[in-house]
Amino acid sequence: MQYSTRKVAPNAMTAGLRNVSLREKPMNGNGQKIFKRPSWDEYFIEIAKVVSSRSTCLRRRYGAVIVKDRVIVSTGYNGAPRGSINCVDVNRCKRKELNIPSGERYELCEAVHAEQNAIINGSPERMKEASIYIAGSEEDGSFAEGKPCLLCARMIRNAQIREVIYLSKSGSIIRVEDLKTLDTTPARA
Repeated sequence: MQYSTRKVAPNAMTAGLRNVSLREKPMNGNGQKIFKRPSWDEYFIEIAKVVSSRSTCLRRRYGAVIVKDRVIVSTGYNGAPRGSINCVDVNRCKRKELNIPSGERYELCEAVHAEQNAIINGSPERMKEASIYIAGSEEDGSFAEGKPCLLCARMIRNAQIREVIYLSKSGSIIRVEDLKTLDTTPARA
């Protein structure tokens, strides 16, 4: 049976998130569409999108969800450290003002990455052999590349997380099981 993808209009839960898709089966004999539950990867990527809605970054909004045995262990979004002033609250981004490209000069950024926050917030014992799901969006609402940066990739490996599943800029869900490959290929462009 073939499946189609449809885009869902934003509502209160997904405000600011775009390209939310649900899979449907074709119409049945009575002309009614039959809903198909999302795969586990789709489900947790959608949760990562919702988590990203808490981001305090002006440039990109990322969410991360750490999952073990299909149970959420921890979540995190990108934003200023606890107790610091959020960029979104002062409407100022130093890297944006200086036109610094993505992936460069992180030392000028106030934010802690979503993956880092999810790892910081989680129990080390529960993260062992878990999966991390990452989704992000650009300022204009389009998909942002969800592949972890080099530092986040190292932290993920150090937390003994087994695999990374992220939403790519094209909207595809990518699974990385050999985490060493995250160190050798370019991340968020």
